[in-house]
Amino acid sequence: MRAMILAAGRGKRMRPLTERIPKPLLKVDGKPLVEHLIERLIAGGVTGIVINYHHLGEMIKNFLGDGSRFGIEILYSEETDLLETGGGIINSLPKLKEESFIVVNADVWTDYDFKCLDNLNGDECLAHLVLVDNTKDKPTGDFYINQAGLVHDVGRKDSKCLTFSGISVLHRNLFEGYQTEPMSLVPLLKMAMLKDLVTGEIYDGVWVDVGTPQRLEQLNSLTSLSE
Repeated sequence: MRAMILAAGRGKRMRPLTERIPKPLLKVDGKPLVEHLIERLIAGGVTGIVINYHHLGEMIKNFLGDGSRFGIEILYSEETDLLETGGGIINSLPKLKEESFIVVNADVWTDYDFKCLDNLNGDECLAHLVLVDNTKDKPTGDFYINQAGLVHDVGRKDSKCLTFSGISVLHRNLFEGYQTEPMSLVPLLKMAMLKDLVTGEIYDGVWVDVGTPQRLEQLNSLTSLSE
């Protein structure tokens, strides 16, 4: 399975660090976030990677190259105008090639095993989301998951509200009928949820949304202590 890393954001919450360097190249434990993520994806059996970019994106492309030093093909999807999550994925579909693919945010730090993710049957499931416990920064969560593993955006019987980790498997049928234009992924997911076409899993391992300078500093402190 191939994977897409969403790396086109401007990193506003991470300023002033992102005024000169894109967020995916900020370092944790002496290595850029995106490099850690690529290594996890390769270990999880991913066969190719597509990275979209916008803000200072040429720096990402210049650093990672074609992926040969990692032993994997890396393709790029440039966004002259920011397309947001949904539009960015639609724009990258020709390069993703396969029917279903992994999508992960570039600012995620995790020990999640990507081998756990499987291809989707587009008739029965359009998206599979990895959910995590809510944090102090997001105490209300994003989506509800029930005991059957179905995910919805409103509470139902035996469901629990959790935070979307930014890790998912998506089927290209989720984007059928849409053109490349700025749009969020969330409304597309919610429409699929209404048809019970979104599943999920709960992950209780290491996961950090490295969205602010404070979180980056805390993460670097933790990784240095673990050495």
